[in-house]
Amino acid sequence: MTRFLWICAGGAAGTGARYLLSGWALARWGSGYPWGTLAVNVVGSFLLGLVVQAAPLLSPTLRLSLTTGLMGGFTTYSAFNQETIHYMQNGSWPVAMANVSGTLIGCLLAGCAGILVGRWIFGG
Repeated sequence: MTRFLWICAGGAAGTGARYLLSGWALARWGSGYPWGTLAVNVVGSFLLGLVVQAAPLLSPTLRLSLTTGLMGGFTTYSAFNQETIHYMQNGSWPVAMANVSGTLIGCLLAGCAGILVGRWIFGG
């Protein structure tokens, strides 16, 4: 039961962080493109790669709290999906495809960077 509560706490913190970063991105870059969703997914991919590299140093409860809880609450596939569908329904196919390719490439690169930084910091 304790592990469950830690995961829930991580999810709540991740959701709050997503709200703050998305709001900042909207204020910074405007609403013409889903910058907030892209930012949280790219940052989340980096952080997940970093946490995975630190996993051997973490307790199972902390690892799950950070991955399933914090990163699960922080990143958002559903918002990415809905925003992309919205652009497609409105005939904004170039923006929809930019969102798909930017998210896919950005998240893959960020995840790899997180793993590399994690290896540098934690070894492995």
